[in-house]
Amino acid sequence: MQQNRLSRWYFGGVSSSVAACLTHPLDLIKVHLQTQQEVKVRMIGMVVAVVRREGYLALYSGLSASLFRQMTYSLSRFAIYETVRDEMNRKNKGFWPFYQKVLMGAFGGFAGGFIGTPADLVNVRMQNDVKLPVELRRNYAHVLDGLFRVWKEEGIRKLFSGASMASTRGALVSVGQLSCYEQSKQLVLAAGYLTDNILTHFLASVFAGGCATLLCQPLDVVKTRLMNSKLEYGGVFHCLTETARLGPKAFYKGLVPAAIRLIPHTVFTFIFLEQLRQHFGVVVVT
Repeated sequence: MQQNRLSRWYFGGVSSSVAACLTHPLDLIKVHLQTQQEVKVRMIGMVVAVVRREGYLALYSGLSASLFRQMTYSLSRFAIYETVRDEMNRKNKGFWPFYQKVLMGAFGGFAGGFIGTPADLVNVRMQNDVKLPVELRRNYAHVLDGLFRVWKEEGIRKLFSGASMASTRGALVSVGQLSCYEQSKQLVLAAGYLTDNILTHFLASVFAGGCATLLCQPLDVVKTRLMNSKLEYGGVFHCLTETARLGPKAFYKGLVPAAIRLIPHTVFTFIFLEQLRQHFGVVVVT
């Protein structure tokens, strides 16, 4: 008889929220780079410009929306994926194949992306506010104020602007993060050189973060442009074509800060998740 611990359904949302607090400035800079019509300022220059213009606290603009997004988007996708995974592993008395992990990761990410769209929209707007002229700023006080004002001023449909893109991106991120993390962790443990410890979690999460960044960056650029638009784009296809006119590199605008943000975010998320699982998870006997 052996005791194991399984994650509780809300651990993914909690660990993602902690990771978001640590990586939020990188996410803000990524949004600023993606919403440039032309490449005028690069990563370091954008950081300097924001700090000079608004101060260091401006790097945390939209933090409340980012946390609300993690507790909707990330909580949902982790809960769906891990609940199904644990049930499948229990029935099969072993690990499920990689293609099933990919399918479930995509499904969980798609559902989570849709659920988290309103918070994501407000998050992008709050982060982008600091680089707009004062007269054009939306000045949301916090995420709930932003959600209410979008609903009141632009209609409830606007809250789900870019939902299809956000859901598709969520599916790709989840395939890169959840599926690739679990698979790489299993491969590392199967090699026999490392045990189920922080080093294993770190190596697996770095690989997963890299996969997620490459998969989702083009969609992330389009999603950010759609959510930040003021009726410039007629829809997803129009946004795609306008972005394509800027050249293929436009779809990977902000790739370096996206990787610098997403890989550490993935690492922190899974390290915190594994620690929560090991210390506070549900005990099962196998």
